Amino acid sequence: MRGNIAQLMQQAQKMQEDMQRAQEEVAALEVVGNAGAGMVSVTLGGRMDCRKVRIDPSVLADPEMAEDLIAAAFNDAVNRINAVSQAKMSSATAGMQLPPGMKLPF
Repeated sequence: MRGNIAQLMQQAQKMQEDMQRAQEEVAALEVVGNAGAGMVSVTLGGRMDCRKVRIDPSVLADPEMAEDLIAAAFNDAVNRINAVSQAKMSSATAGMQLPPGMKLPF
């Protein structure tokens, strides 16, 4: 029984280290979200920090369209970060299912 607990504690510690490493990798990410066939691009860091916005000058002629494309590009970048983050965290937890509603990183 004592050996099983020690083994379980080692597995938990390894999973914690793997999650820490995955969180660091996600924080170092940089993704680009696009909208309007590349007319607008938003670059976000892994911590959802906006690093760059590129807007094709032709988009600026229609401010409403520009607003929509910027929002769409930002959402695209956020979705990309979330997808990569989820993949890295699930590999760090070795496919262990988390309770519904629990999000990583904590």
